[in-house]
Amino acid sequence: QVQLVESGGGLVQPGGSLRLSCAASGNIVSINDMAWYQQAPGKQRELVATIVRGGSTNYADSVKGRFTISRDNAKNTVYLQMNSLKPEDTAVYYCNADLIAARGSYYYAGDYWGQGTQVTVSS
Repeated sequence: QVQLVESGGGLVQPGGSLRLSCAASGNIVSINDMAWYQQAPGKQRELVATIVRGGSTNYADSVKGRFTISRDNAKNTVYLQMNSLKPEDTAVYYCNADLIAARGSYYYAGDYWGQGTQVTVSS
């Protein structure tokens, strides 16, 4: 059974930094794209950043220059370094992974989500 578990959220003052982590576990064969999304109260979930297995990245315009996504393929973990945080960054952050897992002798592809971690930027 595949699980994604996020950590690293919390309360931070404007201008501060946080680093989110998301570790995937289970019978994982390989992970393709990994991503972070944010969902603010009353809003739809929005894409923040993506990273492919080879390391290429893409960011939402609102976080370019402030957030950095990275991954450790050996640990099946994706990170989001968030700097110069603003009150409008306040949201629940979810990680997402597009991966291949094994069940016995069968391989299957799946899209998985973590449970979310709260980030609050406030003075």
